[in-house]
Amino acid sequence: MRTGIWAKRGGAMALLVVCLLPAQAQTTRADPRDPLEPLNRAMFTVNDVLDRALIKPVAIAYGKAVPHWVRKSVGNFFGNLGDVWSVVNNAASLKGQATSDSLGRVMVNSTIGLLGLIDVASEMDIEKHPADFGLTLGRWGVKPGPYLVLPVLGPYTLREVVSLPLDYQGNLANHVVDQGTRDGLTVLNAIDVRASYLKAGDVIDAAALDAYSFTRDSYFQRQRYRQYDGDVPESPEDAP
Repeated sequence: MRTGIWAKRGGAMALLVVCLLPAQAQTTRADPRDPLEPLNRAMFTVNDVLDRALIKPVAIAYGKAVPHWVRKSVGNFFGNLGDVWSVVNNAASLKGQATSDSLGRVMVNSTIGLLGLIDVASEMDIEKHPADFGLTLGRWGVKPGPYLVLPVLGPYTLREVVSLPLDYQGNLANHVVDQGTRDGLTVLNAIDVRASYLKAGDVIDAAALDAYSFTRDSYFQRQRYRQYDGDVPESPEDAP
């Protein structure tokens, strides 16, 4: 898989891969959303080499060595932490139903779900509404800015890069006092996320004539989907 996608958790990516398959014969004309394309392509290549040499093999080993139910519990745990930050951002975006659902998910999964290890909320049909501060800024009308590929972290827009410090603080795992435990949680989350995208990465490798532009377009479609809570307007827009 091309490095960068693994850093973003969400089932929408697999769907986007399928939706973008017809566009694999895309042209190489300049994309106005990506004014730094030469630099981004270079960083994409570096990330891809790192992914193939280290990150992907570790994720494959993790998937083989760790039982599915354990991996599911790990994903549920970090998903519950993400819901805590989603409560704040959905509230800041004045999304009443999304805020209520996110809060309900945290309360149910943190108690009945044993600190989030079991996703009881989904079984109760409490909808998940992932939201970070970058998305909140977008809902406030802040434009995404240029597309950027960061070392290891992968695809972002300038708006999201600016939001990274606040999103970091919003992740409760980063407030664990013991540094060893904190670092261990960070590594575990990264490996678990990368493992969850192994199949989607194989699809990209098989389908994309230009993996860089394929990944970039997938990213923008995912962001656009999130911006409109899945109810995407029919008229095309460049910005997510």
